[in-house]
Amino acid sequence: MAGRTVRNRPSRVGTSRAVRIAAAAACASLVLTACGSTKDTASPGAGGGGGEGEVGVILPLLTSPFWQSYNDYVPKMAKSEDVDAHKTVNSNSDPSQQITDINNQLNQGVKGLVVAPLDSAAISAGLDQAERKGVPVVAVDVAPEKGKVAMVVRADNVAYGEKACDYLGKQVKTGKVVQIMGDLASVNGRERSEAFRTCVKKKFPKLKVLEIPAKWESDTAASKLDTLLNSNPDIKGIYMQAGGVYLAPTLQTLKSKKMLKKTGEKGHITVISNDGIPQEFDAIRKGQIDATVSQPADAYAKYGMYYIKAAMNGKKFKPGPTDHDSTIVKLPSGILEDQLPAPLVTKENVDDSTLWGNTVT
Repeated sequence: MAGRTVRNRPSRVGTSRAVRIAAAAACASLVLTACGSTKDTASPGAGGGGGEGEVGVILPLLTSPFWQSYNDYVPKMAKSEDVDAHKTVNSNSDPSQQITDINNQLNQGVKGLVVAPLDSAAISAGLDQAERKGVPVVAVDVAPEKGKVAMVVRADNVAYGEKACDYLGKQVKTGKVVQIMGDLASVNGRERSEAFRTCVKKKFPKLKVLEIPAKWESDTAASKLDTLLNSNPDIKGIYMQAGGVYLAPTLQTLKSKKMLKKTGEKGHITVISNDGIPQEFDAIRKGQIDATVSQPADAYAKYGMYYIKAAMNGKKFKPGPTDHDSTIVKLPSGILEDQLPAPLVTKENVDDSTLWGNTVT
């Protein structure tokens, strides 16, 4: 999630039938080989600054604090990685617009693209266009279902759901818990949802999971949570899959029903989130929520730039550990993904200065 609103939505959204047809028409898979380390041994050139090898950067949206932070990090990390990056382009939560944005960047002659896909399937149409022009692509936050990318820069979304499950299960021994899900058209939404569901069933069978499909939309989350609480006032826990989108409406809904109790107070509902934005950290400090899994906005920008420069210089990678505490894995599609660490943040470590959420305003 990283998050999106409608409207207010995070990094992924459903798409039109026309876009899905276009996506289905695009195909190609890339199996990269060579080195798991990310130490830069590539020669200067296509990825360098000074006007060489310009890179287009396409955002999914700018209505989420997570993506606002990522957007702020992009020029800083491009400079630190010596990448000549264009001004970012915002696809405004529209998968069809994102394909247009990719084509526009290609027509402007970029030599590389860093894209945060809105839809795991629809993005393949844009990847197909880039492949035809010989332009490498790095995907950030969302892995495409198919298509050619040099690398996916992303945290382990299965781990997000499992960490949320483990935390809630230790705090709530029995009763009802809710997961407010993202868009199931996105691999992120699917992986978080299934991981949480499976973990609860296996480890905490005394918990009953109620689900809210919210499509990364804040208004949908608020409306459905309100309805669910009317019929289930005994909810004991909530897992929000994207704090950047769901935090404010969730807290407001609980407050309106006089169910927003601080940690330690009788009737407190245990809440864990995903994203690691400053607003979540503040909510943890205030006792409004209990934990979040910090999705690394800074590292997404840094390694997005690193890998696109490497790809433009012809450098290739293979599965294995990296030099920055992550692991490159091969996805079932054959695409490589650098799974960056995403720490659990609670009141015990919320003030850790190394967390990116504590370094932005």
